[in-house]
Amino acid sequence: MKRTLALALITTAIAAPALADVNIYSHRQPELIQPVLDAFTAKTGINVNTAYVEKGMVERLKAEGDRSPADLVMTVDIARLEEVVNAGVTQAVDDPTLTEAIPAPFRDADNHWFGLTSRARIVYASKDRVADGEVTTYEDLATEKWKGRICTRSFTSDYNVALTSAHLAHHGAEATKTWLEGLKANLAKKPEGNDRSQVKSIWAGECDISLGNTYYMGQMLADPEQTEWANSVRIIFPVFEDGGTHMNVSGVAMTKAAPNREDALKLMEFLVSDEAQQIYAQTNHEFPIKPGVARSELVQSWGEFTPDTLTLDTLAELRPEALKLIDEVDFDG
Repeated sequence: MKRTLALALITTAIAAPALADVNIYSHRQPELIQPVLDAFTAKTGINVNTAYVEKGMVERLKAEGDRSPADLVMTVDIARLEEVVNAGVTQAVDDPTLTEAIPAPFRDADNHWFGLTSRARIVYASKDRVADGEVTTYEDLATEKWKGRICTRSFTSDYNVALTSAHLAHHGAEATKTWLEGLKANLAKKPEGNDRSQVKSIWAGECDISLGNTYYMGQMLADPEQTEWANSVRIIFPVFEDGGTHMNVSGVAMTKAAPNREDALKLMEFLVSDEAQQIYAQTNHEFPIKPGVARSELVQSWGEFTPDTLTLDTLAELRPEALKLIDEVDFDG
């Protein structure tokens, strides 16, 4: 009888092995990526553990070295992706599933990072106080007609630094400094808060327009406390005078240590699948990276636009100079 029980236990253990794990260090708030991670676990039986690391991710990975439990890094903004790569804490992933799914402009040439979603840096405009066609270009935001009408978060935030890098790439340092000075002169109040709080300021009548990322509209409409703010504005896609609408990405990279490399690679491949890209599109209202995956109905309702053609590498390279110019004009002061 004891022998029979032992055999039964062994058989059960073989039939139902312990679940594996993939560990992620994420700059992205957990609720934004959890739906797609849950879908991966349901599909593969592989658990995913996420540690939200708001600051000091590179320092943490360096300190942990080969002992790091992290398999993957997930973050927003090309500068943060380049930061982890340049720190030497990632590894190249040569995988045809990834390179075939992700267009070349949205992945590292050496396969250290891969874009997962994209977003546009747009203008939120008051439906009551801003006429159709009144906002056209990013350059126009520095003209006097917007005096006292603009709100923004800190210009040293990743999203605004990337936008400044794009202006720098299009127009050079002198013109970008002048643009920053004009934009600062048009602020209705000192930069503070996040993109959503700028929309609240428009709703409250404190300003007429603000800079923001597209997907925040979806998040606000899903939050009963913020729905009224969202409904007070419309989305406008400005362009650079010699380009298109500024774009940025969220992305993933495999750490150098990656103790669970095989399962981590499975997750990376899932993240660029039609299923995962559709989950991103429907739950976060971000633009899918993979060609052929439809945007959510809400995102489609915002209309078509022309993305800027600047490479993400260019934005990352110009980040230090952009930050220097933002500091020189004391934008947040």
